[in-house]
Amino acid sequence: MRERCKWIVLGLVAVGVFMSTLDTSIVNISLPSIAGYFHAPLTGAVEWVIIAYLVAVAALLLSAGRLADFIGHKPVWIAGLAVFTAGSAACGLAPSLPLLIAARGFQGIGGSLLMAISPALLTSAFPREERGQALGWNAVIVGLGVSAGPSLGGVITQHFTWRWIFFINLPIGIAGLLATAWLLAPKEHGRELRWDVPGALLLGIGLAALTMGLSFGQEWGWRSPMLLGTLGLAIAALALVVPVERRVKSPVVDLSLFEDRVFSSASLALVLSFLAMFAVSFLLPFYFEQLRGFSVELSGLLLTPLPLTIAVVGPISGRLADRHGTRWLTISGMLVACGGLALVSFLDARSPFWMIVAALVLLGLGAGLFQSPNNSALMGAAPRERQGVAAGILATCRVIGQSTSVALAGAVFALYGGTSAGNALASGSQAGSQLQAAQATFAHAFHITFLVSCAVAFIGVFASAVRATQPRPAERELPRAA
Repeated sequence: MRERCKWIVLGLVAVGVFMSTLDTSIVNISLPSIAGYFHAPLTGAVEWVIIAYLVAVAALLLSAGRLADFIGHKPVWIAGLAVFTAGSAACGLAPSLPLLIAARGFQGIGGSLLMAISPALLTSAFPREERGQALGWNAVIVGLGVSAGPSLGGVITQHFTWRWIFFINLPIGIAGLLATAWLLAPKEHGRELRWDVPGALLLGIGLAALTMGLSFGQEWGWRSPMLLGTLGLAIAALALVVPVERRVKSPVVDLSLFEDRVFSSASLALVLSFLAMFAVSFLLPFYFEQLRGFSVELSGLLLTPLPLTIAVVGPISGRLADRHGTRWLTISGMLVACGGLALVSFLDARSPFWMIVAALVLLGLGAGLFQSPNNSALMGAAPRERQGVAAGILATCRVIGQSTSVALAGAVFALYGGTSAGNALASGSQAGSQLQAAQATFAHAFHITFLVSCAVAFIGVFASAVRATQPRPAERELPRAA
């Protein structure tokens, strides 16, 4: 019976995680169509269609994980599915740009509830000795959701309208709600809820301001008063979290978790991995469409080797982590990812398709080797009664890594002239020596950007190496029943 239940939970988690991660990236490619429909410029207010979702997710992840530890995973998961599905409907029906932005923020609330507790749901459903395998499948779903966004959004927008990138969630969300209510049994016993209001507010403000600042940094200017004020607010709010959380009886984030070397190093390595690797999902569409002149559909097809490789390798590395521990797998994964990022950096206007595919497969191999064991180490280092908080921290590290990756890659690429060169190439106005110069500038900026990403991944190798060697899960004492 338990064998059947764990796969049911995995299926339910797959539905929510895929939808919530897909919507972090599917809107990007449809933004020009949305801007045209509402007669808005492509910069400014319309960018909030993307940012509102990310800000809401980042602000609420940790609070959602803590809430799940008190009232149980099932009610939080159902609430997440309901809010996300309703938010998707509101986005698709939005008659104006401000209402679309508001609906995206509401949708982000649901996304935060889903992302925050999905790892905890899996670690509760699977035996401890199979935790790595379960989290491996979760990493696969996250990778597929993030990577499928640009290509799926392009196909939907080209053949239907932008509204269908939101309507596509409705049948999936409703099916997930019905299946969760019917199949997912409440296993946790709720405890008295003592909500840490100051900590939740500080974390929400700090993470929201950080995400917003990193997202708008390039447009506002890295020295602009608006950006400096936003990042200053983020730093001040997050700095106050430490003294506030140490004084309350039931903090939103139990800082004692970071006293465990495995937990803290796994968290840092997770941020660094997404900081290094998410730049590929962000910049490669520009490489395909601006430098190479490929269609949106071909660009989406060429991106698929990355998520497909993660999908194959993730569960295997999870099983290996269950048998042999996580340390060497995470180190190996980050080293392989360094090689993949280095190979990506050498792509230029004449790179053959096999080189593009080889670079993405190598990067996917590294990501697949790293993610499942690292997530298993992070979740395994947290006590059972704090799995919700640990899952919220895991998801927050991922979102911070993604946001910072976009900011860092965008800043380096623009600094070396890549953005200007890409815009010139996209306009089609270049010819002869001007065209060659623009291509060379784009390729040089692209090269430098991914060498920086490679260096970040190499730092992640050391973050993985400093953790203590963990005993194999089968050798640990099994946890008490929930």
